[in-house]
Amino acid sequence: MNTRRTVLLAASLLLTGCGGGAVASSGRPSDAATAEPGTPGVSPLQTSEPEMSAEAARVQLPGLGPKTLAEVPSDARQAVLVTGRGANSPKSTVVLYERTATGWQAGTAWPAHNALKGWSDHHMAGDLRSPIGVFGLTDAGGLLADPGTKLPYDQGSGFNSPGTGFEGEPLAGSFDYVVAINYNRRAGTSPLDWTRPLGAGRGGGIWIHVDHGGPTHGCVSIAKNHMKELLRALDPDLHPVVVMGDAASLAR
Repeated sequence: MNTRRTVLLAASLLLTGCGGGAVASSGRPSDAATAEPGTPGVSPLQTSEPEMSAEAARVQLPGLGPKTLAEVPSDARQAVLVTGRGANSPKSTVVLYERTATGWQAGTAWPAHNALKGWSDHHMAGDLRSPIGVFGLTDAGGLLADPGTKLPYDQGSGFNSPGTGFEGEPLAGSFDYVVAINYNRRAGTSPLDWTRPLGAGRGGGIWIHVDHGGPTHGCVSIAKNHMKELLRALDPDLHPVVVMGDAASLAR
């Protein structure tokens, strides 16, 4: 990863996204979100099974109301459901669902962190809230080598995460593995790309990444072993999306 890309990452995190509560001595923000490896995977999708109707498929994603369901693309066959404990809570649960002929099949539920102040329908840079909505998952990367994902994967030193988080926890390793959430970003580019279609004021750099044991600036974080499992499961041919927000908002 060249110097320019490292600088772009630092600038991106400073505006919003995965930068943490503390700032490293280098002046770069420090935060990303939390955890370590270990948990069984989701069974592979049987692509030979017949298609369901979009309505039948959507109805079986639990906890989603009509407004949220309407945002789930009909061709999405993988959905990472991130359900926050409350509108102002930094804790949530992540489940990977895969759609088969019999409906959405749930994988293991993983504990997760989201932003320090919870969730927002209108995320802004620096508001310390995670954006609510349904977003594509098209690009991945990390400080460590590709663990075997089918998504495009960008490895490099630009995924360094220095400093400490909101609770004083070290952030080292938070960006070992990341999946870019397509909120205010250009799909099909590295997670380090700084393009912000909605403008810098609406934030960006929102990722799913390795949990560091505390709240994030805007990202969703899960244990390192769960990140590896998620990366290996996501398949661009299945048009994966993330459905994220607090439980009350998702139920609308």
